[in-house]
Amino acid sequence: MEKKLAEYKCDTNEAICLKLVRFPEDVDDEGTSFHPEYSHQLYGDDEVAFGYKGLQIQLYYSAGSLTTLFKVKYSSKVTEKFECVEPDDVEGKIREIIPQGFCGNTDDFISLLEKEANFKPFGNLIHTYSIHNEEAGEDITYQIHKVELASSGFREYHGRLQTFLMWFIETASFIDVDDDRWDFFLVFEKYNKDGETLFATVGYMTVYNYYVYPDKTRPRVSQMLILPPFQGEGHGAQLLETVHRFYCNSPKVQDITAEDPSENYVKLRDFVLVKLCQALQSFSADKISLGFSEDMAIEAQEKLKINKKHARRVYEILRLRATDMSNEEVARAYRLEVKKRLFGPYKKNQRELTKMRKCLRPEELASQVSQMDTQLQHEELERGYQDVLGEYRRIIERLARA
Repeated sequence: MEKKLAEYKCDTNEAICLKLVRFPEDVDDEGTSFHPEYSHQLYGDDEVAFGYKGLQIQLYYSAGSLTTLFKVKYSSKVTEKFECVEPDDVEGKIREIIPQGFCGNTDDFISLLEKEANFKPFGNLIHTYSIHNEEAGEDITYQIHKVELASSGFREYHGRLQTFLMWFIETASFIDVDDDRWDFFLVFEKYNKDGETLFATVGYMTVYNYYVYPDKTRPRVSQMLILPPFQGEGHGAQLLETVHRFYCNSPKVQDITAEDPSENYVKLRDFVLVKLCQALQSFSADKISLGFSEDMAIEAQEKLKINKKHARRVYEILRLRATDMSNEEVARAYRLEVKKRLFGPYKKNQRELTKMRKCLRPEELASQVSQMDTQLQHEELERGYQDVLGEYRRIIERLARA
């Protein structure tokens, strides 16, 4: 019985089929499909739906306005063979996150594609850039827009757009769009269809403006997503740099931060900040060799709204680029400087140990000391340094290609 029931289990990451549809033929073209990285927020930690064979959950979006087609298909259902077993409500879970007004019929959805010519990007255009497409053999133009929530139709559009977060950001949650401290930045691609210029949604970023006493704000990046068909093309860097430059022009901005940044976001931010800072006087080659300075922290904060912690990382990357690591003496100097910063948490542990000696019994102290073993700390510090070095080198390589 258990073995037979197991046949009705489906991996929801494989079952959910996503598309960004430009042309009617895209609907049946499997090459235009992509799948979630995560589905645990709807279908549990195992990311499994029970009760179906051949399950396919279709979530197709028109490329620009994100008009949605939602259908659930399967080859057989558990209730067809087992009367007392109920299947999971896979459809109900999706309905919890997609706004009302979606299509349930493919023909209706295809007929709505004709209206895509009427879709125009929301908000104000703040940046345009081009990327060469090898397959098409031409440069493709992209636009970044700053959008106000009050823009006509944007609230509904955002409701459809944010559903992608559930599939591609592990800890995603929907934001309270009624709070007017949110800023929205969207990326669109311009493309041609039957002689008309249309726009496709590429990705977006949300930023929350926190108050900083007495009269400043601290924009904090909350969500950032480039949709999978466009990933790996450089749109994330374009978006982050554009948003950074946008806030740099405001005298009321203290600095720019990010909420619980992912590892990939940190790498992207390092690349963008180094690209921006290398033009600053305090980060010039002759100044870099003298070590991290207060002038660097001040200029990065005043001109680029970069806090001291991030400015320090920028310095280390630029210092590495200017360092001949084959020269043992200069390589050692660089290694010790980076390790000195990395050693901060270990110094804190030593201070805590000093306090413990005064109040813990011998057996309790022995347990804590073993956890702070000096040799282990040195090994972890070396691993941390090698990891940082690898990250910095990748950023330097990317800068060389930019």
